[in-house]
Amino acid sequence: MLEVRGLSAHYDQAKVLDSVDLRVGRGEVVTLVGRNGAGKTTLINCVMGLHRRMTGSVLLDGRDITTAPAHRRARAGLGFVPDDRGIYAGLTVEENLTLPPVPAGAGSPWSLERVYDAFPVLAERRRAPGGKLSGGEQQMLALARVLRTGARVLLCDEPTEGLAPIIVQRIGEILCEAKEHGLGVLLVEQNLRFATTVADRHYLLDRGRVIESLANSDVRQRENELLAYLGL
Repeated sequence: MLEVRGLSAHYDQAKVLDSVDLRVGRGEVVTLVGRNGAGKTTLINCVMGLHRRMTGSVLLDGRDITTAPAHRRARAGLGFVPDDRGIYAGLTVEENLTLPPVPAGAGSPWSLERVYDAFPVLAERRRAPGGKLSGGEQQMLALARVLRTGARVLLCDEPTEGLAPIIVQRIGEILCEAKEHGLGVLLVEQNLRFATTVADRHYLLDRGRVIESLANSDVRQRENELLAYLGL
């Protein structure tokens, strides 16, 4: 569903990404793993069209979207949950959930009822402003907003950072459910143990380059080695 070919990116004179190739299939969760500063967030921003100083190509369902602005990528089926969650703090939970339009050609969008079944806390707090939610509640709202649009590929930047284990577990369950319905997910994740519970494959990023592509079983077998490499 998503393919990145030879992607390089710069900030001023500094090269942050160097000829990155990756792919995400239908119903597949793929993680980007690497130390802080490896270029993971820059890569996901390039895919979404939020970082324009880049070369290479980005394809969605075989269609070249390299030059498309971010809003057109969203209409084409890319969903994005940034590390700051990107919710509207002054709108209620329900207003956040009813605001996103469903693009033409989108996948199966989640209804409000389905969202509230999956995230009961959002149903309980549907009239609360987004800015009054806890960090975990905001993360669930951010993920639910993207599912409501019917996105076919989800870009997710550090969704579990700083969250309680019970929230992390629920996010993992939702990602697994979504991929069973065909959603492709590109996930930036420092929590390696969480990543192995949801992911099918992993790309190890170091100094802007993909140095290994690993099956989930390989990561499980090499967990201690990789945790040491990541400094975790």
